[in-house]
Formats: sequence, structure tokens, C-alpha cells
Amino acid sequence: MAVALTMARMKVAVLRHAFHGERAQTAGTGASLGALLAAGTVYLAFAGPDLLAAGYAVWLLGWMLGPVFMGGGDETLRPEYFSLLGLPTRRLAAGLLVSAFVGVAPVVSLTALLGLLVAGVRLGVVNALVAVPAMVLQLAVFVLLSKISVAVVGLALRTRSGAITSGVLNGAILAALGQIWVFFVIFGQTGVPSVVWYLPSGWGLLAVRGEWWALAALAVLVLLLLGAWAALLSRRAGATRASARGRRPMTATTANGAIISKELRTWSRDLVRNHQLTFALSYGVCFAASPLILGWDGMLPYAGLIFIVMAAAMTSNLYGTDGTALWLTLMTTTASDVRGRQLAWLSAHAPVAIVLTVAFTAVADGRWPLILALLPALLGGAAGLVPLISVYGLVPGTDPHRRAGNPLRTSEDDGGLTGLAYLTLALVLLTGVPAALAAIWYGWAGVAAGVVTGTLCHWGFGLLAERRLRSHGPELLDTMRTGRKPRTTVKSRFEHLSTTRKTIAWWCFGFGAIPLIPQGVLAAVFVANGMPRHSWFLATYMPSGLRYPVAAAFVLLGLAMYGTGLWVVTPRR
Repeated sequence: MAVALTMARMKVAVLRHAFHGERAQTAGTGASLGALLAAGTVYLAFAGPDLLAAGYAVWLLGWMLGPVFMGGGDETLRPEYFSLLGLPTRRLAAGLLVSAFVGVAPVVSLTALLGLLVAGVRLGVVNALVAVPAMVLQLAVFVLLSKISVAVVGLALRTRSGAITSGVLNGAILAALGQIWVFFVIFGQTGVPSVVWYLPSGWGLLAVRGEWWALAALAVLVLLLLGAWAALLSRRAGATRASARGRRPMTATTANGAIISKELRTWSRDLVRNHQLTFALSYGVCFAASPLILGWDGMLPYAGLIFIVMAAAMTSNLYGTDGTALWLTLMTTTASDVRGRQLAWLSAHAPVAIVLTVAFTAVADGRWPLILALLPALLGGAAGLVPLISVYGLVPGTDPHRRAGNPLRTSEDDGGLTGLAYLTLALVLLTGVPAALAAIWYGWAGVAAGVVTGTLCHWGFGLLAERRLRSHGPELLDTMRTGRKPRTTVKSRFEHLSTTRKTIAWWCFGFGAIPLIPQGVLAAVFVANGMPRHSWFLATYMPSGLRYPVAAAFVLLGLAMYGTGLWVVTPRR
């Protein structure tokens, strides 16, 4: 117990000194969004027990999958820090578990679990008393399953087959969550599948409703998960062995050729990049193929396009993942590192995207002008934006040889990586809008528009990234070496804003993409493809005469939010 309390106090001390400036603003935004989700979950306790059980199933999946996709989860206290103390693995695991309850995410989740108390109060005094230990045990299950999922994927990333397998599985699971409406239709639009009651996320609710065995089952599950995590911690201490297999030497004869060869070698050897590539591929295929369960193949032609967008988001911190190796780039002044990385990125992703797009469009007999217009537009946009976003919004990364026992941990700033990924998603989608509109209005002329916009994005964004790398290379290297970003004029202006103006700016920049991209641009695409009542896109549920106006209104709302954010942070004369 003493070890656990000491680790908890350490976590509190670290967080107390860590949350300041930009990180504090990011944490505040995340806490606000989490509080809204938690309030919505508590409301489900009044709406019906089936909905509450389904809500907790979503929270369980979020705890298990979120850290895997967002950089390895919270590791304020790493197991490696205590390796020299000689603690037994079970005692270390128990201490780290207690410290894991300290933080924003556990508090938000505990707030959501107040739905158990509400359900218990509505049933009786005894049920309300049972809800208290059920909340604690349920939160422990969430946290432990999160730790175990990260540890399992981390171990898998030590082998190529494991990295590929985990990428495929994680992509398929996230795609299934993105297309959850398909499964709702299968199970009936008016009901929740009964299986959610018997997932570990539903055991606390079962206990509150009078099935007392579920409370004991939760306690036993916590002990089993704690033992499993302790075993995984002992395996984590092992070092990753370098492959002894011979490698063909690089035969590049020019500096630019060497950059391309180096990048292609990295794409084939870096297990984290293998994981990212297979994850994007699995997500694109599974997301587009999920409606086949209902006999509808309308999404199938978009598999390759979804793969491009997701791959761009996964590699949005391209330079940050190299760590301090940037000094090699800065010393090679005769080569264009950005152009080499662009060609290597296209070489790794374009063939896959082209094969998926052509094959699935032929199978589903899709709209060829629209699909072929979007393909070059998104490829060029992604190849241009990935290096540009990376050099302008670089998140300091961990050197590949220092990734320790958690290969997913490529950066100390998970919030920065998440924001960078969402920004890339939005901007890459925007690069396809002109080609999509041209194809919808003028048919095959849209293909030429897609080629032109893709080429311009590839060349123009790459040029901007190259100039930024040459002019701010030493600053970027210092950022990756120290982990601290230089105080720019824009940032200093933002920090001097009032609290109210900061809050308005964060909400506008943080949530402006929701009406602009999914409810606006994507909804218009679905309407154009004759896809009514699709998922959560409001415009698809409107009468036929209002679908395009509603989508356009959302686009204007998103642009207005971004414009408001810019107006708020612009200095007054």
C-alpha cells in the first residue's frame, strides 16, 4: 500500500507541474468534451438501462482502443523508472494501477459511471449502496484493460508479423465503430443487442439491478487483469533484438536518391510504420466494406480514398518520428529532403490506393468520374500536406532507438499528436473538394481537375515545407532535442489573450471541423451519391429539397467558426 500511495503522490506532483500553457489548454478542452460525454452517459440512466449498458460498452472500447491509436496512453510514470528498485511485478503493477486513477481521463470516466448510482437510487437503497463499489471496480476494469491492450500491442510491435497483425485488427475494430449504424440496423433499429449486458462493461449495471454475482465477477476480473498486467510488465523489460538478417546495400548515386532509398528502407523496416500502414489499409477496407453486410456496396469504391486520408493522418508527424536524426538532413544541403520524402510516401501508399480504388470501383460499378477525380487529388494533397504539417506543427518525438518498452510511445505529447492527426484529416479532405465538385457538375472533366489540384498541392505544399525546413531547421532540431517549442509570435499573442477569448478560440478551432467536414462536405458527397439516412450526417435525413442547403449551412457554420477563431486571436490595432 505504501508503494501505491507513493506512486499516486508522484503522479499528482508531476501533473501539478506539467499542466501549464498550451498543454493546460489542451487538457482543459479534452476535459470539457469528456464532461459533456459523461453527462450524456448519465442521462442514459434515465432513458433506459439498455442504452446505459450500450453506453458503457462504448466507454470500454474507448479505453481499450484510444491509447493504442493516440500514442500509447498515459505513461507519466513508466515501469522502466522503477526497474532498479527490485519491486515484485505484482507490487509494481498494483502501484501503477493506483497511480493510473490520478488524471483527467479517470475522473471523467468516474463521472460517467455515476449512471450506476442513478440507476441504483431509482431501484432502492440496497441497489444504490451496491453501485458505489461497482463504480470503483468498473473503473478499475476500464483502466486495466487499457493498460493490457497497450502492453499487448507494444509487445506485438517488436516483431513484423505482430505489428502487421495488430494493425489489421485495430483498423478493423475502429472501422466497425465508425460504421456502428450497420450493426444497429442488423440488430434492429429499435433495440440494443443483449450481448452488451454480458460484456465486462455491463457487469456493474447487472450488479446494481440485483444480480449480485456480477459484483463478485468484477472483483475477480480485476485480480485476473492485474495478474495479466504484471506478467506483461515483466515481458516489457526485455529489449528488442535487432534483426541479424543481411540487408541489401543502398545503391543510390545521388543525394536525392539516397533520401528516397532511406525513406523506403524505413517504411519497410520500422515496425511502427508497418503498423501505421496496415492500420490505415485495414481501416479503409473494413470501413468501406461494412455496409456489404446489409447488401449495399455503395461505400466500396471509396476504400482506397479512405486509406489515403487515414494514412496521411497516421504519418502527420513525419519529421517528429525521426527524433534528433534531423541533424543529418540539415547537414545535407545538396538534397531536397522534402521532395524525397514526398516521393517515398507516394511510393509506399499510391500503388495500394490505386489498386483498391480501381478494383473495388469495378466490383461495385461505382461512379468512375467522381472516384478517379478524387484519387489524384487526395494523393497529391496528402503527399504535400504530410511534410508541410510536420514541419509547421512538429510534435517532439522520441528517437526510434529510445522507444523503450512501449513502441507506441513515439511522443510525449499525445494531445499534440491527436490534434495534428485531426488537422491532417480535415485538410486532406479539403484538397479533394474542388475535384469532387467538378466531377459532380461536369462528369469526366473532374478527373482533369483532380490531376491539376493534386499536382499543385504536391508541388506547392512541398515547396512551402522545404522553405520552412531550410529557414527553421535549427529551431526544429532544438525542439526535438529539448522537447520545448520556441515561443513564436502567434503563440505569445495567444497566451496574452483574456480567458474568455482563449476559450472562444479553442472551441472554434477545436470543433470547427465537425460542421465543416462530416456534416458539411461529407454529407454533400453522400447526398450526391443518393445515400439518404446515412449514419449521423444530418443532411441525409432531410427532405430532398433541403439536403444540399443543410449541408451548405454546415459548411458555412464551420467556416464561420474558423473565421471567428482567427478574428479572436488577431491583434487589434
